[in-house]
Amino acid sequence: MWFKNLMIYRLNKFEDTAESLEDKLAKMALQPITGSDMQTRGWVAPKTDGEPFVHALGAQMMICLGLEKKLLPSTVINQFTKARAADIEEREGYKPGRKQMKEIKEQVTDELIPRAFAIRSKVYAWIDPKDGWLVVDAASPAKVDEFIGLLMKTVDISLGLLKTKMSPVVAMTTWLADNDAPAQFTVDQDCELKARGDAAASVRYVRHNLESDEITAHIKGGKDVTRLAMTWADRISFVLQENLQIKRLAPLDVIKERAEVSADDDAFDTDFALMTGELRKLLPAIVDALGGEIARTAD
Repeated sequence: MWFKNLMIYRLNKFEDTAESLEDKLAKMALQPITGSDMQTRGWVAPKTDGEPFVHALGAQMMICLGLEKKLLPSTVINQFTKARAADIEEREGYKPGRKQMKEIKEQVTDELIPRAFAIRSKVYAWIDPKDGWLVVDAASPAKVDEFIGLLMKTVDISLGLLKTKMSPVVAMTTWLADNDAPAQFTVDQDCELKARGDAAASVRYVRHNLESDEITAHIKGGKDVTRLAMTWADRISFVLQENLQIKRLAPLDVIKERAEVSADDDAFDTDFALMTGELRKLLPAIVDALGGEIARTAD
């Protein structure tokens, strides 16, 4: 499997081996939701249930956070609450007041939680101790925070978000304004531009020629580029965000051809090896395109 949305961190301190990390993750494994709990979280095997919590290939490691959450829609709660209130009205001869309705709703919720269905989601991450990368595959900031929060409780680790000398907004705006992408990169056909200020106007282009006078006019009018679709070395396409997050990462045909495996090969391992090999070259290339890296500091 290939990651699609990359939140990129720098490892300032990480001393675990795959074996020691395995032991620590196992102690905080995902447990089923019980009783009145609405959600739970814990570590799960990245590949398949029953396999190690750390999927290691050489020095590269993949780990996975499991999130289990019960589904209890408000419409269901309201339906049962109204039915309970109607029973009281029929039995007692009066409509429950606001305070009693609140109490009924809380009681109904407590009764329904144990019967609610639970859904599970996963958040994957790649750890590269050799080059100092931690990359979380999640589009939602909330899920990234969930992952980092539990990781900090599980492992003795120090990390910080990747920071570059040039902001992505300044760089992307310059690349489009000058029609001059950095070496090894090409600009694709999707972008978003935003005006400065609290009530900023924005415009988004999809499958559009970004070398047009229309784009230039937006930039001259004070709009900055906040997301830009790009391709690196004809190998990987992605969208660079203003916060240095990478979205819609996708391998191109030249890599997909290498990923074709025989029946005796492990597709999961093949993808992991190819992905980490490519990202270990792509991430430094992005850093170079953004003027280099600011000295690492822990958040």
